[in-house]
Amino acid sequence: MRAVAKGIASKDSAIVIDETGRIDKSMIESIHNSTVSCERVRNDKPYVGDSAKTGAYPELRGYRIDRLEGNGVLDSLRKSLYDLGLDRKNFGKTGWNPLGDLVKKKSVILIKPNWVLHENENRKYDHECLVTHPSLIQAILPYAVKAKPRRIIVGDAPLQYCDFDALIGRYPFLERYAAEGDRPAVLVRDFRRTVSERNWRISEDLQTLEDYTEVDVGRHSLLEPVSGDWRRFRVTVYDPRKMWNHHNPGTHRYLVAREILEADLVINMPKLKTHKKAGMTCCLKNLVGINGNKEYLPHHRKGGAPGGDAYPGFSLWLKIAESLFDYANKRRGRLRLFNLLFRAAFTLIGVNRRLGGSPQAEGNWHGNDTIWRTCLDLNRVLLYSDSGGVLQGSPQRRELNIVDAVIAGQGEGPLMPEPLEVRAIIAGFNPAAVDYVTASIIGFDPEKIPVIRNAFRIREYPIAAFSADAIRCVAGAKRVPIASLVDEFDIHAEPPLGWKGRMEK
Repeated sequence: MRAVAKGIASKDSAIVIDETGRIDKSMIESIHNSTVSCERVRNDKPYVGDSAKTGAYPELRGYRIDRLEGNGVLDSLRKSLYDLGLDRKNFGKTGWNPLGDLVKKKSVILIKPNWVLHENENRKYDHECLVTHPSLIQAILPYAVKAKPRRIIVGDAPLQYCDFDALIGRYPFLERYAAEGDRPAVLVRDFRRTVSERNWRISEDLQTLEDYTEVDVGRHSLLEPVSGDWRRFRVTVYDPRKMWNHHNPGTHRYLVAREILEADLVINMPKLKTHKKAGMTCCLKNLVGINGNKEYLPHHRKGGAPGGDAYPGFSLWLKIAESLFDYANKRRGRLRLFNLLFRAAFTLIGVNRRLGGSPQAEGNWHGNDTIWRTCLDLNRVLLYSDSGGVLQGSPQRRELNIVDAVIAGQGEGPLMPEPLEVRAIIAGFNPAAVDYVTASIIGFDPEKIPVIRNAFRIREYPIAAFSADAIRCVAGAKRVPIASLVDEFDIHAEPPLGWKGRMEK
């Protein structure tokens, strides 16, 4: 077996945007284009089609759109693609090919949904506020096919205990996209290398390392400034010693699915939700799912703040709980002991809460200063890493972001969200710009959400080569101020417990 490909940031390739904004113009959409489309979904039942509109999409005649005729999501998606200027001269004609403006024929298109888990852990609610809804993926697929790529991939790396077969069962139309003539098959991918059962019995190395590429962001990593005490880096339910091999001063490696880096166009399709660690998950946070092993992903730092960022201040109960987590994770092979130690750790977290201590642990609060760095590193990897894992001086692939904000998730997201009707499709080329607008629309202040705020402040390998003030919102093909959209939607989403009073406007 070939060893995993490894890449590092080229010493001479780091992009620094100067005052004139000069940069390689070959793939500028993602970092320079500040346009964000926001289209309302008007149907009473937004995920259900209306047969009265049959034949309304001349460009899709002959393409599979099963039961999508008149679907509110498809209507709004088409408007969004038009708002973004994609093949605008042919809109409404049989030859309209919006994605053809972004990729050449025989390219590779990869669709990255949010497939975090097969069921909502808040048993009161279903998957509609948890994962990217099937109707949105089904709506973009015929446009992907029409661009005549050689391969279309739909994939994500869910949580290790996600039942992938049960999850994919909600997307039966994917199986119907078999190769026909010059039409490519749609390939479904689970990018995980490690999965577990609910009792935490794990299966590792499910996919060979040759299917992945290690990308070392090195000194350019946003984790570098907090790597002085690198042995604090943690992600719950994983052996911290494995993480230390990949994240330490001067070294910050990510294990990215090779098919991601071989794609010419990545269509990022997140579900809009609140997030206990990051505040909000949308386009920027969704890229955690391009990584194959979670031990490459620092989520928080052990200990209370200051020093660590797992919880505020000092707590003896939480300190002991963290030690139990570490002891258990280093002994994953002893399943009974592992489960016993984990139950004890969560019991101590509950004791601390009942005694009036912080209810937060594992970085589930507004003081988490780690997760945003990991998320933004991965966004830079997607933009600048070549297929061999080396960061280059200009974007290596195009990115289109399309947010499922029809039924969003609020409260204790990302795994226990409650539904929030936003009824919108929000789209754009730049993930930071899209997240900024999306956060504003649901009543949050994007300047208070680190993963969004800091996305506009990166000089080397930038995500956005413009300020948030330069964002250009479009709705119904007309320019609209963000403030007007905020007033129109008039939504006040419920933040996670650890973010209350810290992210709202």
